[in-house]
Amino acid sequence: MKRFLILPLLFFLCGCSQKPAPSTVDALLSSMTLEEKCYQLLVVTPEALTGIGTATQAGDATKTSLIQYPVGGVIYFAKNLKSPEQTRQMLKNTREYSKITPFLSVDEEGGLVARVADTLGTTQFSPMYTYREQGETVAYENAASIACDLKDLGFQLNYAPVADVWTNPQNTVISTRAYSDSPEEAAQLVSAAVKGFQENGIIATLKHFPGHGDTQEDTHSQSAYNHKTLEELKNCEWIPFRAGIDAGADFVMCAHITVPEVDAVPAVFSKKLITDGLRGELGFQGVVITDAMEMKAISDHYESDVAAVMAIEAGCDMILCPEDMHRAFEGIINALMDGTLTEERINQSVRRILTVKEKYGLLS
Repeated sequence: MKRFLILPLLFFLCGCSQKPAPSTVDALLSSMTLEEKCYQLLVVTPEALTGIGTATQAGDATKTSLIQYPVGGVIYFAKNLKSPEQTRQMLKNTREYSKITPFLSVDEEGGLVARVADTLGTTQFSPMYTYREQGETVAYENAASIACDLKDLGFQLNYAPVADVWTNPQNTVISTRAYSDSPEEAAQLVSAAVKGFQENGIIATLKHFPGHGDTQEDTHSQSAYNHKTLEELKNCEWIPFRAGIDAGADFVMCAHITVPEVDAVPAVFSKKLITDGLRGELGFQGVVITDAMEMKAISDHYESDVAAVMAIEAGCDMILCPEDMHRAFEGIINALMDGTLTEERINQSVRRILTVKEKYGLLS
């Protein structure tokens, strides 16, 4: 009888000694160099990546640059887009040249911000505010239409929908880019838009946290302020963000506005707003990306290396359009060397980035 017990016992012991296979994300993360991890935190223009004046194709310069600087994402503007065929080939080459596919991204809200529609003739929309009375179905359909257009060209990530509530009539930088002037209505429409984008294969980005709709100034050209208290933000600005997060948004963009009643620094540098608010209060587990760091609200006051490190310390995962890509990278590396940042902290962000890339099939 003992002889018959040996084989099952061996199977049991072998099974107990086996460890679960690491996930694709964990396996990739463990294989990456520290430099590769730090480059994953950057989203840059093709010009910043290659040093070319205006990039309209991805050739040898792109291939060489992606090997040397394996950035986490590339953002394209109207000047990069000449025709649908040219755009598809440019994005296809960029994907194929990369060890880890970068997010191929664009700012396509529809209406006032429409890099692709205005240049390549894809579906045109009025500003999203003009559709507010048509409800969630139209909000979903508009986002789905934009998503299908972008996916057909090869884009993966869109910096939309705008989750701001347009509560200040003097605000001209957001205005009709917002879905509504009512937080509850905006919540319903933004939630529908997130689903419209992501159910059609395009990663959605809620912006501009913690809420840019009550400001008067424009962060493209100067510092901007929201003078509400934290409780007031929760009861207005954060309602659409919470709804978009609940709808499954994988990205949130953090604004450069300052909320003096909460923190003295711009939101993109505020641990109170990002780590405590967005992560803690709203429970967001996806990727937090900065607004473009070359905007004057940041670049007039902070060098690229300092700004990148401060944003990561606050809880951001990706740095969009640093004024100087190389200096931003060096700042992160130097912060790791002197202990300001830890590799564990970098790993947290890279794991979030890779998790979203895996979800959309970008790691295969």
